[in-house]
Amino acid sequence: MAHFGGAAGVIVGGGLLGWVAPLIAMMTRGQQSPTVRAHAVAALNFQITWTIASVLAWVITVITCGILFFVPMLVWLVPLIFGIIGGVKANEGVLYRYPMTYNFIK
Repeated sequence: MAHFGGAAGVIVGGGLLGWVAPLIAMMTRGQQSPTVRAHAVAALNFQITWTIASVLAWVITVITCGILFFVPMLVWLVPLIFGIIGGVKANEGVLYRYPMTYNFIK
């Protein structure tokens, strides 16, 4: 739920709501299973990082008066693709370490 939910949140929220599903997974099942917590924390850190990047991409688009309109779309694709990869790896039983992630939550 944490990985695929993050990717779904990116689609539904336009790149801004990917962090919701990993947070829910961490809060509900993270206390019961260390494995679930590890997956949820990894997904949550990744989605928070890319939510910040998405906000910055929209700011850049507004500052350039729409000339760089494609930047938010590119930033939107990264958490979508890596969220799906993380979900597939989790289904295989492997803890996926996301690239380009800052660890906000330990």
